[in-house]
Amino acid sequence: SSKILLQASLHRIYDLLTLVSSVYQINSVFAILHFLHYTIEKFHTKARYYMEPSKVYFTDFHTIAFGDGLPTKLKKLIKKAGIEKLDMDGKFVAIKMHFGELGNISYLRPNYAKAVADVVKELGGKPFLTDCNTMYPGSRKNALEHLECAWENGFTPLTVGCPILIGDGLKGTDDVDVPVEGGEYVKEAKIGRAIMDADVFISLTHFKGHEMTGFGGTIKNIGMGCGSRAGKKDQHSSGKPHIEQDLCKGCRKCQKECANSGLVFDEAARKMHVDQEHCVGCGRCLGACNFDAIAFDNDTANELLNCRMAEYTKAVVDGRPNFHISLIVDVSPNCDCHGENDVPILPNIGMFASFDPLALDQACVDACLKAAPMPGSQLAKNMAKKGFVDHHDHFCNSTPESEWRSCLDHAEKIGLGSRKYELVVM
Repeated sequence: SSKILLQASLHRIYDLLTLVSSVYQINSVFAILHFLHYTIEKFHTKARYYMEPSKVYFTDFHTIAFGDGLPTKLKKLIKKAGIEKLDMDGKFVAIKMHFGELGNISYLRPNYAKAVADVVKELGGKPFLTDCNTMYPGSRKNALEHLECAWENGFTPLTVGCPILIGDGLKGTDDVDVPVEGGEYVKEAKIGRAIMDADVFISLTHFKGHEMTGFGGTIKNIGMGCGSRAGKKDQHSSGKPHIEQDLCKGCRKCQKECANSGLVFDEAARKMHVDQEHCVGCGRCLGACNFDAIAFDNDTANELLNCRMAEYTKAVVDGRPNFHISLIVDVSPNCDCHGENDVPILPNIGMFASFDPLALDQACVDACLKAAPMPGSQLAKNMAKKGFVDHHDHFCNSTPESEWRSCLDHAEKIGLGSRKYELVVM
């Protein structure tokens, strides 16, 4: 009720100033009028999110013998969720997904990508699958290797029914500076040019764990994934790690993950050290260490990363038609950027779709938190350890140094979407 009264008051002031300005032609009144108009527009946007829960559509992975397969079920889900409302006729449609690192086999299968591309083509769109290059070693740090990785993992124009483009070009430098409306940490996001050139944006996300952000969902797929190499560095610039010397085993696994000469090995002591001058704070070393020897110096580094990621997501989706799909399947404890995948920490839950990326992430994390841990997984083993401290959160229990709530909080604050949703089960 207080929000309704505030809205009414703003409108009364606006009407009064309109009358005054028309009679007296006072410049300062015009300025105030412009500000109030902007305030009311922003209020309407936030009020809509506040008052109307976003719809999130869901279906599980069950199929009927000799009935529809999962790709067909996905097609039906996204049509039920309203993807046909988007005007795609003759439009370029970017489908943002992760092609998986070589050696990792928990990424989404190409069959799901083809299902989405087929629907886009049915609606007259011109789809292409896309992702941006990484800033760490691996098989996706430039467009040539990235495409070869995608092909080896099964993503070709033949298997997915559409072209595959690397969003930020050959070397990861083909980006666009995109203003972030209401951004607190990012004023201009560096987004892959091909992604911003698209008329319509669709995200297709593998929902899984992550060693820094708790989970990798829609916001991470868009915000971090659509950032060019410079954009990824921008998002990771909040803090740098240090290595606890008494815990370091000298295995050098972390060094293999560093692309920036940020780790230096002391041959005499057989210990690793962080070169603060060259480290960019990407956190890849954190996920590589099996001995909890690496921690961030900035206690709020994860929170700042989450906030920047949310603002990058807003830069990508603002001002153009967008739609989002997320599959909770093969929920590995770490990101698909890893060259390996561990036992899933949670069971396969289902497929989700929504026009609201924030509501989609909230619905997915809620479903995960209700599920039982998978026996033998990293999560289950952590919970069985002596002295285990229960965070009442599967993702934090799996990776205690991770944090995800600040991302969703900030996403709602900047108007990316709503954490309130209505789950429509199909």
